Amino acid sequence: MSSMLTHAIRNLPAPSAWAARGFARSLSCSSQLQAAAAQPKSKKTLAKSGVKNIVVVEGVRIPFLQSGTSYADLMPHDLARAALQGLLNRTSIPRDVVDYIVYGTVIQEVKTSNVAREAALGAGFSDKIPAHTVTMACISSNQAMTTGVGLIAAGQCDVVVAGGVEFMSDVPIRHSRKMRKAMLTLNRAKTLGQKLSLISKIRPDYFAPELPAVAEFSTSETMGHSADRLAAAFAISRLEQDEYALRSHTLAKKAQDGGLLLDVVPFKVPGKDTVTKDNGIRPSSIEQMSKLKPAFVKPYGTVTAANSSFLTDGASAVLLMSEEKALAMGYKPKAYLRDFVYVSQDPKDQLLLGPTYATPKVLEKAGLSMADIDVFEFHEAFAGQILANLKAMESDWFAQNYMGRKSKVGAPPLEKFNNWGGSLSLGHPFGATGCRLVITAAHRLKKEGGQYALVAACAAGGQVMVLDGLVSLPGE
Repeated sequence: MSSMLTHAIRNLPAPSAWAARGFARSLSCSSQLQAAAAQPKSKKTLAKSGVKNIVVVEGVRIPFLQSGTSYADLMPHDLARAALQGLLNRTSIPRDVVDYIVYGTVIQEVKTSNVAREAALGAGFSDKIPAHTVTMACISSNQAMTTGVGLIAAGQCDVVVAGGVEFMSDVPIRHSRKMRKAMLTLNRAKTLGQKLSLISKIRPDYFAPELPAVAEFSTSETMGHSADRLAAAFAISRLEQDEYALRSHTLAKKAQDGGLLLDVVPFKVPGKDTVTKDNGIRPSSIEQMSKLKPAFVKPYGTVTAANSSFLTDGASAVLLMSEEKALAMGYKPKAYLRDFVYVSQDPKDQLLLGPTYATPKVLEKAGLSMADIDVFEFHEAFAGQILANLKAMESDWFAQNYMGRKSKVGAPPLEKFNNWGGSLSLGHPFGATGCRLVITAAHRLKKEGGQYALVAACAAGGQVMVLDGLVSLPGE
């Protein structure tokens, strides 16, 4: 797979030759990278004097399913409740020990606007435990986790449950603005005459619904269009994108069959069978993928349904504690949560390039280099988005002209990158993906004998969150 991608990149047209040359080196798994990987780790600690160690005790998710399948008749809080119950079953944590619950979501169900609270009550948590919901596009559960980190670091809590949920099978579809205004005015009418007068003014076009779209409010551009423009700007071919997507599905299938996706907990869907695994993992072939038509920029775009993440239903949850509390309760933490940064970029031209900007910042904050990182887990919104970021990260020219840096940060080597698949194959419930990235990174660190992981996810609005220094504990 790497050789095919490398061959395609080496033959890219100008003006992106600078990016192609750099990225080709990262994909070819050069002897320099192999030598760097073979060097012993420094085993430096990221602990900070006077700052609490905050740990991930456990993390789970219900299977991520394509929208419109087995979860279709449920509601968002049903999925979130199932994830919380899965976490309780996995950890046996007493419900009354939890100090706070925070959940992330993007498209809110109006009946359960604070889905964290409704899910917590449904899962049997005490009504005395506060819960709130956050939204930050595709990094909503990242924000939920770092909110929990802040609560623990500030001494407000010792035990926080953070998670995320998204339910794309039933999104709110609104009446038109004209119809909403008419209905609200009608509701205030006092007499029959007033009501009939208002009804007579309603026109057929009032009934046209406002359908939701994954689009930027500030630019009115869908994220798929942004991905297509980004791929074109970095001269990333359709073949490269399809090859990367195939890699994601192939690795996810291997991880699923090998029992590596330990965060997945079964969910007995009311009235249906128990769901035990993700249903979007479907390795195909380049030949089959090439038959799909462009999904956004037609007819010449390169982003298709095959190299994009799909609409997904799912929920996740992680148990965060101060290290002192975890050890006192007899838990063996999976990982430390250390440094993180949030950055924002231009939502028009750099909507999906956040990881490139944030990665060097968090590395510098943690006192680490790219060579120190053993595990990379990046959110895969689109194959073109991932490949564009890797090219940008490998380019001195981009660093100097766009980032104000003297040199590139360097692209992660593919042998350390999303080794168990990613959002393209596992699925992407907008509000839940961040927790999946973190717990996958923790499991990979243990499985692969690593010390440091770096998690990155881009989001609508040109924002990104990068978490660094997810450190496996001594002896693991």
